[in-house]
Amino acid sequence: MQEKPTLKELMKNLPQEGRVEWISYRPQKRKAVKVVTEINVLENGLENDHYAGRSGNRSVTLIQQEHIEVIRSLLHKREIKAEDLRRNIVVSGINLLALKDREFMIGSAVLKMTGLCHPCSRMEETFGDGGYNAVRGHGGINACIITPGKIKVGDRVEARAK
Repeated sequence: MQEKPTLKELMKNLPQEGRVEWISYRPQKRKAVKVVTEINVLENGLENDHYAGRSGNRSVTLIQQEHIEVIRSLLHKREIKAEDLRRNIVVSGINLLALKDREFMIGSAVLKMTGLCHPCSRMEETFGDGGYNAVRGHGGINACIITPGKIKVGDRVEARAK
């Protein structure tokens, strides 16, 4: 009789690969994001992003494309744009929450999830009444940079072995 895998073993198993769908950086606080097709990942943040150079765990923010659709549905909107959520990278095809405490590779850069990216009051301003709560639990993740590199739209997103 084969033994059932432990929870720890199950959490290590992440064979799915994701894909980068969209990239942006935030040049200044409360200013519009700049959408790009590729970006340099520096030791201390994304090139030209206003968070670059700060210490902390929010060097890069990521959100799942699939969660943008959930947020749109919760808001009863026809469409929402990735830039409205102010995250740096939109990915599809991989559960970002499964990257908890793991390093992952995007393009030639290596990142590590540091926590959830909770919504801010701007979501209420952007989406109207209930915007903040629509994003709760679907806001993506924060990551720090382990190895600088370059990320491009279309790059694979894959967990590194634990």
